[in-house]
Amino acid sequence: MKAAVFLGPGRIEVTDIPVPEVGAGDVLVEVRAASICGTDLRIMKHGHFRIPEGTRRVLGHELTGRIVDAGPEVRGFAVGDRVSVAPNVGCGECAMCRRGLNQLCPTYDAFGITLDGGFEEYMLVPQVAIERGNLFHVPDAVGDEIAAIMEPMSCCLHGQRKVELSADDSVLIIGAGPIGCFHTVLAKRAGARQVIVANTRQPRLDIAGRLGADHLINVSEQDLREQVMALTGGEGVDVVITCVSKPEVIASTTDLAGRLGRINVFSGLGDQARPAIDVNALHYQEQTLTGTTGSSVTDYGDVIGIIAETDVDLSPIITARFALDDIEAAMEHSRSGVGMKSLITFPQR
Repeated sequence: MKAAVFLGPGRIEVTDIPVPEVGAGDVLVEVRAASICGTDLRIMKHGHFRIPEGTRRVLGHELTGRIVDAGPEVRGFAVGDRVSVAPNVGCGECAMCRRGLNQLCPTYDAFGITLDGGFEEYMLVPQVAIERGNLFHVPDAVGDEIAAIMEPMSCCLHGQRKVELSADDSVLIIGAGPIGCFHTVLAKRAGARQVIVANTRQPRLDIAGRLGADHLINVSEQDLREQVMALTGGEGVDVVITCVSKPEVIASTTDLAGRLGRINVFSGLGDQARPAIDVNALHYQEQTLTGTTGSSVTDYGDVIGIIAETDVDLSPIITARFALDDIEAAMEHSRSGVGMKSLITFPQR
């Protein structure tokens, strides 16, 4: 079968590799669509500490497909089923796994990192992933392309649950890329009374507007704090969610949130400088600063239900489609920030 194999930082090769052998409790998924994530781009640039030098790994953890083979011990899934996969497979025994937070398991496995992912024609889902609840049925109401972008949306749901976003809230989402747009959709679904989205690029803001944002702030033309205060009667917002990896953005959040404001640092910074946080704002205004990473299998399953039940059209988030042979072009498109989500699509077989 054809696969895009990561060989080390800056090196990926589309080549033929053997189709995985299916064990008694495994399933083999014919991949239909796989989305490129910022994590894939970071691995391509810097590598990953869980991918030892010299390891050949197929990246891609946002995907959907159809089961074409299933071992005799598999229960609940069968050949022909449309499925998707929550990428982080917890150990099932540690304190985090016992709390249902498999994404925080210190010894997790992950598709596209320690297990071969979706940038290949056929992907093996091993028995342990099925037993841990990482394999999901995709409802008929959800097409392949949308199913391939459910994983990042589940991460956004996890972040909003951390700050307990509700219908009483005024929400500021900083960043209108794919993540900011997912947050917009989920905040509107939660009934937030006011959803404000800020970004430097107007085309992305326009997409956030199509997805339900109440107010759009182009920070290349307007002062963010002045606009937020004007929109909130000088009180600041109830919830701030950062969706851009800039220290100065994270540092600014305490000035944008009001009393009892909740801040979710959704965007990591990697090795960048650590932002200076206004602790007095946290103290005197009783603000809450949180961070989230990834999503649990519960979040993933819940997002499938949300997408199947909502009438919001998520297709504007997908702006480019590429064949597997063009994986490097697909990654460059995602890296450029010109569009939104890039998909690797596979011909129907």
